[in-house]
Order: sequence, then C-alpha cells, then structure tokens
Amino acid sequence: MTKGTVYLVGAGPGDPKLITVYGLECIQKSDVILYDRLVNKKLLDHAKPEAELIFCGKLPGKHELIQEQINELLVEKSLQGKVVTRLKGGDPSVFGRVGEEAEVLADQNIKFEIVPGITSGIAAPTYAGITVTHRDYASSFAIVTGHGRAEKKQDSINWSALAQGIDTIAFYMGVGNLHYICEKLIENGKNSHTPVAVIQWGTTEKQRTVTGTLNTIEEIVKEAGIEHPSIIIVGEVVNLRERIKWFNEMEASSNNEEEKYVNHS
Repeated sequence: MTKGTVYLVGAGPGDPKLITVYGLECIQKSDVILYDRLVNKKLLDHAKPEAELIFCGKLPGKHELIQEQINELLVEKSLQGKVVTRLKGGDPSVFGRVGEEAEVLADQNIKFEIVPGITSGIAAPTYAGITVTHRDYASSFAIVTGHGRAEKKQDSINWSALAQGIDTIAFYMGVGNLHYICEKLIENGKNSHTPVAVIQWGTTEKQRTVTGTLNTIEEIVKEAGIEHPSIIIVGEVVNLRERIKWFNEMEASSNNEEEKYVNHS
C-alpha cells in the first residue's frame, strides 16, 4: 500500500480566521486529524464528514495521549495510506514538538510537510494593543519557555543575557511560574518597574489582559483570576497598550464567575 502524507500544521493562536490558507487546505483534504487542546474546534468543521478526529490534548500534569502514542498514530495512519494532519495550536515549531514528530516520520521514510502558523507570543499581544517590536522601544524580541525552574533542575535559561540583552520577552506556559520569572529577571538586572502584560486566551472572545510591572504583576494576576493558557510579555512595549488597543476583550475581573473559564477538550 502507498504511504500517506502527514501535514504538521500550525492552527494559529485561537481565532479560527488566523489559520493560513494552506493549513486550512490540509484540514479539508485529510482522512485523519490529530488535534491539540488549544486548537479552535471551529476549524474541525472544515474537515471531511468521514474524517477521523483524534484528540491529543494536554493539560498540566494530564495528557490525553503521551508523545510516544501520538508519534505511533502518525506512523500507523500514514502507513495505511491516509492523509493525516497533525493540528497544533500556534506555530508547530514554537514549543510544539514538531521536530520530534518530523524525526519519527523521517526515520520511517514517510512523506511529511511542516506548515507554519501564527504563534501566540506575537498574536496575543498584538490583539491586546502591544506590538513586540517598535522603533522607539524594542529592537529585539525573544520567545522563552516559562516551564523551567531551578528547583526542578530544568532551568537552562541564560537569565542574565535575557534580562540585560533583550527588549521584549514572551514567556510561554509560564503563568504558574510567574513569581519565579519576575524574580529571576530582577535578580539578573532587569528594572523591577519594567512593564509586564499577561494575556489569557489571546485572540479569542475570551481574551483578557492585565498589566503591571515585574514587582506588581503577580498580585494583579491573582486578583484577576488569570490562569493558563496565558502569554507573559515583558518590556516597554507594554506601555503601548493604552494607546493602540483595538480588540474588544473581556474585563479581567475575579468577581465575575462567568469570566472564569474552564478548559474544554
């Protein structure tokens, strides 16, 4: 049997209209779609009626399918001659493990393509009125995992270089480590009054944004009830928000129970 093709597709940051044209074409022609938790489910409406939809969602500490099982499914379905789309939130190469999946497919001589997507570290702040670069405020931009912590012996971040050499920093998956992130930046030379924004559910109708500084944002986030999925933006560009915010988002208030969203799979 002829091997199928696997498309490793970035679904974009949440707004279903932000997927690329090619990414949408991959969904439309696929026999099997393996999709992640943060993929907007409206994108699945474009799949063929007979397409097999497989949820591969991940919550902190809880994985519907572990990575090895996902790899096995990609190989198994493609060896059945099927067109397979692996649909990932944001861009698949930004903390999306696309390199690992591509390596497995390459080892099996299975044809694959990587289809880039818009990453949330750029899209979410843009929707919040924050451009990650600006001629007056920021000429450098870094994307950093927010997972690593020294006590877990997983922190390989060069905090000194990050704090002193980068104008705008986007931390992914870091809201649970917000205290540690702010502490390390200040310890390594970042001014404690540096502006910070935390954006939850960026680019969607559930988007909420709070702002503060490195020494105040943790308490502000707690009071507003901001949780994952969120992006943390550190840098002077955060000050642009009050002038150029354009997206009508939910008010970040911890007093309104309707605004405390539950993650649905």
